[in-house]
This record gives sequence, C-alpha cells and structure tokens, in this order.
Amino acid sequence: MTTGDNYLLADHPFLADLPQHWLQRLSVQAHPVVYQGGRRLFSERRPAERFWLLRSGRVALDLHVAGRGYVVIEWLDAGTVLGWSWLFPPFRWQFGAIAAEQTHAIEFSAAGVRRLVAEDAELGRELTTRCMSVVVDRLQASRTRLLDLYEYPAVTGP
Repeated sequence: MTTGDNYLLADHPFLADLPQHWLQRLSVQAHPVVYQGGRRLFSERRPAERFWLLRSGRVALDLHVAGRGYVVIEWLDAGTVLGWSWLFPPFRWQFGAIAAEQTHAIEFSAAGVRRLVAEDAELGRELTTRCMSVVVDRLQASRTRLLDLYEYPAVTGP
C-alpha cells in the first residue's frame, strides 16, 4: 500500500488509534483485495500465511465435519479481522473461510508482520492483545451458539 492509503488502515476498527509510525510499517505488508462470493480464502490445517481486515462483504468461517461436509460456525462482516492463526505457532488455520458475497479487504503478509513484531516488542504486544480480543469474542460467540443448541435446566440455590 502507498503512504496515501494509510487511511484505509487507520479507519479500520482493528487498527484504530495505532500510532502513525506503526500504521506506516504495517502498510508495507498490506494490499487491497476483492474476493467474489464462493471463493475459498483458506482451509483448516493449512499454513496461515495471510490475514485480512474486512472492509465490506461477508465471510463464513467453517469447519469440515466428516459425513456432513463444511459447516459454517460463524459469519464475519465488515469491520472485523479475518485470521489470527498467523500470529501463533504452529501458524496453521484452525478453521476454513469462504467469501459468502463479494468482499473487499486489506490483505497482510503474515511473515512480514511477524518480522515487524519480532523487531518491535511494543507493536507485537499491541497486535497480540488485539488478536486475543478477537479470539475471546469468537469463543464467547461459540459458547452462546452451543448453549442455544441444548436446553439446560436452571440451577436453583446452592
């Protein structure tokens, strides 16, 4: 991305309020992409070599279930980040992802951003904290969906 495109990074909620010098360094590892609906972005257990900031469109996170095929476990919309496996060893996708409709995103090189993180511990801490927030949100959403699948009796008193 060019220096003039830094606003694309600064305007995204995932990178909101990052200092300009970090945005500048991250922009070197980024470029805009467009995926048509039906395009698979990645598959589970494959190397996590990229991640995306979604600007528009919708992406389905899925999981391959034997005998059932791909099962959607979550929908991601504009304003969120797609992919956190790139930051944590063994750098393999935990799920798959497919564009559900035309999706505009900013794609990052995972290896390039990992180099930046290795060079700048403060940037690394900030990105790790932001990614962990995404992981926690997704775990909470999964928990809620699982609870909706089962009817649990109410617990009364100690």
